[in-house]
Amino acid sequence: MKGLSILGATGSIGSSCLDIVRLHPDRFRVRTLTGANNLDRMADLIEEFRPEMVAVLDEEKAVALSRMLKGISKPEILFGRTGYVEAASWPTSDAVVLAMVGAAGLLPALAAVDAGKQVALANKETLVMAGEPVMARAREKKVEILPVDSEHSAIFQCIRGNRARDVQRVFLTASGGPFRTRPGSEFSDITPEDALNHPTWNMGPKISIDSASLMNKGLEVIEAMHLFDLAPEKIEVLVHPQSIVHSMVGFKDGAVMAQMGVPDMKQAIAYALSLPERLDLNTPFPDFAGLGGLIFERPDFGKFPSLEFAFEACRRKGTLPAVMNGANEIAVQAFLEKKIGFTGIFDIISTCMGLHTCIDNPDLSGIIEADSWAREKALSLI
Repeated sequence: MKGLSILGATGSIGSSCLDIVRLHPDRFRVRTLTGANNLDRMADLIEEFRPEMVAVLDEEKAVALSRMLKGISKPEILFGRTGYVEAASWPTSDAVVLAMVGAAGLLPALAAVDAGKQVALANKETLVMAGEPVMARAREKKVEILPVDSEHSAIFQCIRGNRARDVQRVFLTASGGPFRTRPGSEFSDITPEDALNHPTWNMGPKISIDSASLMNKGLEVIEAMHLFDLAPEKIEVLVHPQSIVHSMVGFKDGAVMAQMGVPDMKQAIAYALSLPERLDLNTPFPDFAGLGGLIFERPDFGKFPSLEFAFEACRRKGTLPAVMNGANEIAVQAFLEKKIGFTGIFDIISTCMGLHTCIDNPDLSGIIEADSWAREKALSLI
C-alpha cells in the first residue's frame, strides 16, 4: 500500500486525487494532507481519511481547525511553510502529490526530493521558478518527478517506450480558454467573472485566470522544457478547444503520437501514482463519432502575450522565469480583486520582466530573491 502526502488537498487536483484513493482504498493510504483556508473541507477530509498529520496556512487557522475536530482522533496539526515542508517529507509517505498553487510549492517540492519521495507534480511554478536546480537535485537523489498536468502526462506517456533523443517536436495543446474567439479590442471589458468561466475545465480561481490569459500554457512551456530536457524551439503550442488530445510528440521520422481522453484530471494523477500499471477509473472514452472532428489552431501571440513572455523566459533562463511568475501571481490577484483590468495583467508582467536585471545560473536564494523583487515591483505598479 502506497502512503500519500497530498499538498493542496482542498483544491481541484487534490480533490481528484482523493477520488482515486476512494476508488482504490486497497492501493493507497493518506498519510498527510495540507490546505490553506478551507477549514470545513479539511475537517471533513480528516474525518474521512484519518491522516497522521495536516498543515494549514497559519497558526490561527491551525487552532481553529483543532477546535473543529471534537469527537475524533486528531492528527498532528502544523501550519505555514514549516508545516508544508514537514508534510512533504513525512516519514510514512511514499509519494507526494504536489497540488499547491503558486510559488509556495517550491520549498515543499525540494523537501520531498531531499527526503527521497516520489513526486507527482501538479505545481507548475516549482519548475518555472527553479527548474534547473530542482531537476538537478532530483537526479542527484535518484527521485522520480512525474507530471500530473494532463498535457505533461500526455507527453510523458508518448515518449515512454521511445528514445528521448528521437523527439523532434512537442505539441502542447491548450483549450484556448473562454476568450479564444473574443477580439483583442474587447479584452479591456473582461471581468473576473468572465475569466473564471472556463469552457472545459473546473479549476481554482488562480489557474482559471491563468488559463484565460494563456499564462497557464506559458508556464507549461517552461515546465515541459525542464521535465523533458527540451530546447524551447522544440515546443509548439496548439489551441485545441475540444481538449480531447492532451498533447502530442513528433519524432524525427515524422511520426506523431498523441495521448487522448475525456477532460478529466484523474487520468493523469492515477498514471503518476500507479505507474507502470493503469487503474480502473470508470472513465468513459471520448465519443469520437459524436465529436465530428478535432480542431487545432495556432495561438494568437498578439492577443495573448503571456506565451511570448514564457518563450522569452525559456530562452533567457536565469532568474527571468521566476520574475515572470512572481509578477503574474500578483497581477492575477489584483485582477480578481478588481484593482486592475484583464490587460493590466500583461502590462505588469511585461514591465517587471523589462526592468529586471537577469542573473544567470542563480542558486535557490537568488531565485527566491528575484521572486520577491518581482512581487514588490508588481505591487508598486498596481
